Amino acid sequence: QRGNRMAGQSAVGGAARRRAAARLAVLSNAGMRLFSPSKINLFLRIVRRREDGYHDLASLFHVIDLGDDMSFDILPEGATEDTLSCSDPTIPSDSSNLVIKALNLFRSKTAPRRYFSVNLVKKVPHGAGLGGGSGNAATTLWAANELSGRPASNAQLLEWSGDIGSDISVFFSNGAAYCTGRGEIVENVAPPLPLSTPMLLVKPPVGLSTPQIFKSLDLGRRSAAEPRELLAKLASTPEMPQELAVNDLEQPAFDNLPELAKLKSDLQAAGGGAAFSAVFMTGSGSTIVCMGSDGVPDMLKVDAPDVKALFVSPARLIVREPGAWYVPSRPGVWNP
Repeated sequence: QRGNRMAGQSAVGGAARRRAAARLAVLSNAGMRLFSPSKINLFLRIVRRREDGYHDLASLFHVIDLGDDMSFDILPEGATEDTLSCSDPTIPSDSSNLVIKALNLFRSKTAPRRYFSVNLVKKVPHGAGLGGGSGNAATTLWAANELSGRPASNAQLLEWSGDIGSDISVFFSNGAAYCTGRGEIVENVAPPLPLSTPMLLVKPPVGLSTPQIFKSLDLGRRSAAEPRELLAKLASTPEMPQELAVNDLEQPAFDNLPELAKLKSDLQAAGGGAAFSAVFMTGSGSTIVCMGSDGVPDMLKVDAPDVKALFVSPARLIVREPGAWYVPSRPGVWNP
């Protein structure tokens, strides 16, 4: 069954992905434009709390086609710092931003020392558990490497990225990855579900602080599911079943934000043509992922302020070709 799935994906999507890779970016002698993707966790197990205060996890990450638009230009000789402009004025553009951290990291590992101008058009909400900032950092490392003549390999970019964030490394996988450690140990796996699997992302206006969620984690209330068994079972099913959608961070997230637990419950019970095979929180929240349909249920069509405040978006799983960056498979999602 898995072989048929992969063969079908390859036959149907191979040509499209090659065409997409061909229009990956608008590249000149000094500039590049790239799609900056986000991710979901199809399952997320917290293995243990480490002595250094971090947590070891085991999670199946998958890159998705909800993403931002990023443009990069090499600054003239004599520049001494990078510049970052962003469509969202609430996002800092100083050295606290992962984009600037990624450029500083790249310069610390390579030569010559080049500086860049970056424009970021945000579409991925923050505080969402979607890794939008991590995707920006990974895309920045990729762009800096391309514009500098590829002094680093993909393996080096993956290794370096763990210095500034735990989720960044997954974007240097092929798109589907089983991650362990803090998330920086990345094992490429075959896409466990058809790339055409529809999904709907629903996020309340309030975000969640990842440190606060881990601080509120009760290790005694974790799932007992074995991560490798979850991975094997998911790879052998035609769609994502609810029993495999394990996220140990739902407990602290729902404890901190009870209305998020209600949102998940309401989406599980939703009708109106939206038959979801699984509904679960991704990462540390607050996005709820509805797998199996991107139809908007009736509960999200109500003319009410709390409903209108929700972020709602369809999405698809995506992968990338070797040597290329990510490009959405759905037309109109990103126009280079």
